[in-house]
Amino acid sequence: MAEAHQAVAFQFTVTPDGIDLQLSREVLKHIYLSGVTSWKKRAIRFKSLVKLLSGRRPLLYSFQASLPRLPVPSIDDTIRRYLESVRPLLDDEQYKQMETVANDFKKDPAPKFQKHLKLKSWWATNYVSDWWEEYIYLRGRDPIMVNSNFYTMDLLYVIPTHRQAARTGNVVHAMLQYRRKLERGELTPLRALGIVPMCSFQYERMFNTTRIPGIETDFVQHLKDRKHLVVYHRGRFFKVWLYYGGRHLWPSELELQFQRILDDKSEPQPGELKLPSLTAGNRVPWARARLKYFTEGINQASLEAIETAAFFLTLDDEAHGYDPENIRSLDLYAKSLLHGKCYDRWFDKSFTLIVYKNGKIGVNTEHSWADSPIIGHMWEYVLATDCFQLGYTAEGHCKGDINKSLASPTKLQWDIPKAHYRVQDKGEFCLTYESSMTRMFREGRTETVRSCTCESTAFVRAMEDESTTNEQRLALFKKAADKHQNMYRLAMTGAGIDRHLFCLYIVSKVMGIDSPFLKQVLSEPWRLSTSQTPQQQLNLIDIQKFPKYVGAGGGFGPVADDGYGVSYIIVGENLITFHISSKFSSPETDSFRFGQNIRQAMLDIRALFNLKEKKM
Repeated sequence: MAEAHQAVAFQFTVTPDGIDLQLSREVLKHIYLSGVTSWKKRAIRFKSLVKLLSGRRPLLYSFQASLPRLPVPSIDDTIRRYLESVRPLLDDEQYKQMETVANDFKKDPAPKFQKHLKLKSWWATNYVSDWWEEYIYLRGRDPIMVNSNFYTMDLLYVIPTHRQAARTGNVVHAMLQYRRKLERGELTPLRALGIVPMCSFQYERMFNTTRIPGIETDFVQHLKDRKHLVVYHRGRFFKVWLYYGGRHLWPSELELQFQRILDDKSEPQPGELKLPSLTAGNRVPWARARLKYFTEGINQASLEAIETAAFFLTLDDEAHGYDPENIRSLDLYAKSLLHGKCYDRWFDKSFTLIVYKNGKIGVNTEHSWADSPIIGHMWEYVLATDCFQLGYTAEGHCKGDINKSLASPTKLQWDIPKAHYRVQDKGEFCLTYESSMTRMFREGRTETVRSCTCESTAFVRAMEDESTTNEQRLALFKKAADKHQNMYRLAMTGAGIDRHLFCLYIVSKVMGIDSPFLKQVLSEPWRLSTSQTPQQQLNLIDIQKFPKYVGAGGGFGPVADDGYGVSYIIVGENLITFHISSKFSSPETDSFRFGQNIRQAMLDIRALFNLKEKKM
């Protein structure tokens, strides 16, 4: 996923204060703080567990206390699996050299580092997650737009209404319903395969949350129930209250408020039009500008309105969506959701809801607070509620009466001064990142599946070798698939290698002990970063009965400047969609060409099975 970008770039942000070769005081301090954070989280969730005693149906956090801790893999297992993962990428001499460096690390200083991680795993809830959030996300000084944030699309084929304000009214109301269920813990906790409970801690910061920029590190600000949102339209910011008389505004009332914004013909104030671009650039200039220009007066009040809002909403003046007559329509839609004009989304908010003038919608999500399945869970609820529960009138408006006595949205005021093999056309394999979840463990987030394996490369070579029979190719494909599934199982059950290596590296930097092995491992470029977007987490839409109501999933930016970011979505048995990103600055990459190559590869694989069926 997008976190792979920072996993390569973070290593220069950790510095030691002191060294103790037996047990480092600095590492112990980090471990102690991790434990304190864990215990604070447990105290916050205690109320939800108390509620469980008075009800029969499990609540969202009912299983948290019973979830196991993420285990620390052995050094031997991690190094063995790492060497296995790089074998298809290195020639014999390079591999022998890597083997020597890895074995030297295993003898010393790996045991010292491992001792500290074991201690942390006993004291803190999760030995990875807090360091992952801090060093991979919050300490990153590069722009979070494209590099970290990711997007999610609307239903692929359906637009339930083309009235922009009406679609916004229904969707915002559905989000408020979801937030109320979330705050009450009424959402049913997910279980892997319907049996094994999965961790729910990431849901806590979905709403009322903003990433605040800092000079050295950002922090995540999460607040209690907030009663407003901020809307951006044609360069103006509006504050919209979400409650009236102690209740949520109805969809028809929200439609009225959003239509008032759309009808407002006022011009942006000086500096207002491109103000959100501050959140799109490097973090240090944004942090300095925030300290200099937004700490008093109307600028402070307006920025506070944005940062304390339930979420951010952009009423976009473009039209997007799938058009079968325009082969580039989904490309343009994805680009708009990923970065827009670079100044019309507030990239620091936990998520920005984007509603286009033709009624199509999407979400841009800040990554530090959670991973894509979490926002996907909310999104499934919203789309199903919008289309199958709330609905629209024959004219495309929200259902219900219109309360014209509602106070109009208020404009915010500002005083701003003039301030891949076959794929990459290289004929070679590359280090490939695929994201897997570790939510069967308490506070688990993700682990890496290194999907470029000896088995998968053997299959690809066989497909390019005309002397190989289809039976041999099919056998190699099944072998590669079995290997991939096993690697997923290892990652999901806490036996992955990359988070372990990451934490060993953190300990090495804090202790001030240089490790050539870890330095090389953590600097390897992920030229192909992939992730699968989960579908049907809630099963609210029967896609067999309503095939037009399938989601299009979402995507993220490339990790390497000369690489690709690929998100794929398996929707039922008959549809797979791919979201492919690359940088225009690289002459070696072309997302459209890459997509065509993926399509041909899928057709080639299907042909193998068709030939087998014909022979049978």
